[in-house]
Amino acid sequence: MIKSTLPETARQITGIALQGALVDLLDLSLLAKQAHWTIVGPRFRSLHLQLDEIVATARSYADTVAERASAIGIAPDGRAGSVAASSKLPQPEAGWIADNDVVSLLVEALGGIIERMRERIAATDKQDPVTQDLFISLTAELEKQHWMFQAENR
Repeated sequence: MIKSTLPETARQITGIALQGALVDLLDLSLLAKQAHWTIVGPRFRSLHLQLDEIVATARSYADTVAERASAIGIAPDGRAGSVAASSKLPQPEAGWIADNDVVSLLVEALGGIIERMRERIAATDKQDPVTQDLFISLTAELEKQHWMFQAENR
């Protein structure tokens, strides 16, 4: 077991926030990759590339979040079953997805994650400012992507 310098209560609260963020990020990367593979429509190419940006961002931050959990003595759980059981993201139907539907799906998914990230920012305010800082930078990136996807269907 990894010994943390955080008090136990702060470690537990922060660990819950980190695990939730990890699930959201791993699920977002899977959702965006599925959409990347199945998108159809006149905006295929631009959205196909934008979805890869979401995947790269989600995977990079998922690694950072998991490593932060490990650093404070919380074992991160990124197993497929754990992600599926805890998922709060909307899921697309099987098959091809029209470009407008992909945009709507990503706007909804990102909006939900951003809302939960703001809750995690508040939860870690006094408990662990280091993790809070990580959540703030992650949320800024998610908000940027959310804005870009919203602009697609305006």
